[in-house]
Amino acid sequence: MQSRWNPLMSNGAVALGPLVMREFDQLFRDLPVRPSGSREFAPAADIYETAEGITLQVDLPGHDAKSIEVKVENDTLTLKSERKRPESQKDEGTRRLERNFGVFTRSFVLPRTVDASRVEARYENGVLTLSLPRREETKPRVIEVKVNG
Repeated sequence: MQSRWNPLMSNGAVALGPLVMREFDQLFRDLPVRPSGSREFAPAADIYETAEGITLQVDLPGHDAKSIEVKVENDTLTLKSERKRPESQKDEGTRRLERNFGVFTRSFVLPRTVDASRVEARYENGVLTLSLPRREETKPRVIEVKVNG
C-alpha cells in the first residue's frame, strides 16, 4: 500500500494526522470570521468634481445620523462615526459576522479651491453626502471679448 507524504506529519503521526487535521479544519469552520468586539474600519467613498465644487458620498448604513461627526480644520475634512452592533445580536450563538461594526475615522485633504466655510452635509438612506463648494474666485468664468471699431 502506498501513502502520500505529508511534510506536516512526523513519522509516528501518520495514522493520527488526518483525524487531527479534520478536527482542526472543523474548528476554524465554526469560528466567526471576525471578533465580535468593536474595531475600526473605513467605509467606501465616491468623489465627484464639477465646476461648482466637489461632492463626497460615503456609505454609512445603520449609523445614527446624530453620531456622525463632520469637522473641517485647516485644509482637512474629517469624518467620524460609530455603528454599534444591536444588543439583540450580542449572543453566544453568533456563527459569522460579515458586516462592519465599530468606530471609523476618515480624513480628506481639501484642495485650495474649496470654500471650507460653506461645506454642507446631509444623511439620507445610509449615505452621507457632503457638498464642498468652490471658492468664488476659483470658479471658471466667461470673459466677454470686446470688439473695437
